[in-house]
Amino acid sequence: VQLQASGGGLVQARGSLRLSCQVSGFTSDDYAIGWFRQAPGKEREGVSCISPMDGSTYYSDSVRGRFTISKNNADNTVYLQMNSLKFEDTAVYYCATDASPISCSTAELRVEMFGSWGRGTLVTVSS
Repeated sequence: VQLQASGGGLVQARGSLRLSCQVSGFTSDDYAIGWFRQAPGKEREGVSCISPMDGSTYYSDSVRGRFTISKNNADNTVYLQMNSLKFEDTAVYYCATDASPISCSTAELRVEMFGSWGRGTLVTVSS
């Protein structure tokens, strides 16, 4: 199981970026994929999730209405479209998965729900 996040970069506030999570060793329709982020000096926090188990999605309060998660099973990629970016969205973004069935219908997306992680991609939003 491997995941690789990409698409980060430098963007001005109110701009947009689309992150990609390329998965291998399984298909994007097998397991839930979560997006997390970690800002300097802060704990890793759950941002979004999509689950094939029940079709559920999750967005944290801080990104709901601005970020959209989607997947393309044909190329085993999960995307995170990020619009109206804010300075506080600056962080390293990670995608993660787990072989256990995960519903994204949850009150909080927790790091311990996922056992496999990819390398992150840095998103920097300039104010």
